[in-house]
Order: sequence, then C-alpha cells, then structure tokens
Amino acid sequence: MRKSASRLCSVLVSGMVFVTLASAAFCESITAKAIYDATGVKGGLVVHVGCGDAKLTAALRADDSYLVQGLDTDAARIAETRKSLHAAGLYGPVTVNQFDGKHLPYVKDMVTLVVAEKLGDVTMDEVRRVLAPDGVAYIAKGGK
Repeated sequence: MRKSASRLCSVLVSGMVFVTLASAAFCESITAKAIYDATGVKGGLVVHVGCGDAKLTAALRADDSYLVQGLDTDAARIAETRKSLHAAGLYGPVTVNQFDGKHLPYVKDMVTLVVAEKLGDVTMDEVRRVLAPDGVAYIAKGGK
C-alpha cells in the first residue's frame, strides 16, 4: 500500500485493510485515483456507501476491471442519479441502489472495496462481513 503524508492511517485486521481519512476537508477533495493509490485495489466490486449524487461513484469506475455500486437511503436521489448515469452512458458497470441504511445488500466476502464518508448506521462488523479476503474499507473518520 502506498503511504500518503500523515493524513492516511491503515490497519491490517484479519487480512482486511481499513484506511481512514484525517479530516472533513480532505474527504471533500478526495478522488477515485487517490482512493485507488492509497488502497492498492486493482478491480472487483466497489461499493460507495452514501453515494449522494454519485460523482465519486462514477469516477470509481476507473476501467473494465471495476464494477461499482453506489448505495443511498434516499429514493428520490437514487432516481435522479440513475438518470444521470444513464445519460452519461455509465449505467450498468456503475449502478446505484437504495438500501435500508444498516445492512449492506451483499453476501459475505463479496466486496473488494467499500468507500464511505459516513457509514451512518452501518456497523464496521457489517462492513467486515461483506469484504472479501484482503478487501479494503476506505472510511472517513473525523479527527482520526
């Protein structure tokens, strides 16, 4: 894994890497490239929890090695985001879905990378459940 200043902290836990961001300002300026540089992820299923307008979600589709899914609890936002992704010709390899805000809709060990600025009511145990062996969680943590 590539080190990037003192803003990134990574911890290896049971074969899974967790990367935390240092500040909210940094979270707002984070890019898909920075995420992939920090995590070393080279493909697979990428899940963006709390995808909002899905700009970062779409950017996480770096190439054909990645299948990206954004999750949000707001049905209206999901509908608008789907329209935007369709218009951009990205819908398919990049999708967005509504979820309950607590349970990630994946079987155990399925996800290569989980990205979230805020997990909300999703627990780290839930994140660990869906991460594949050597999967990575890239989660913003205020002040850490």
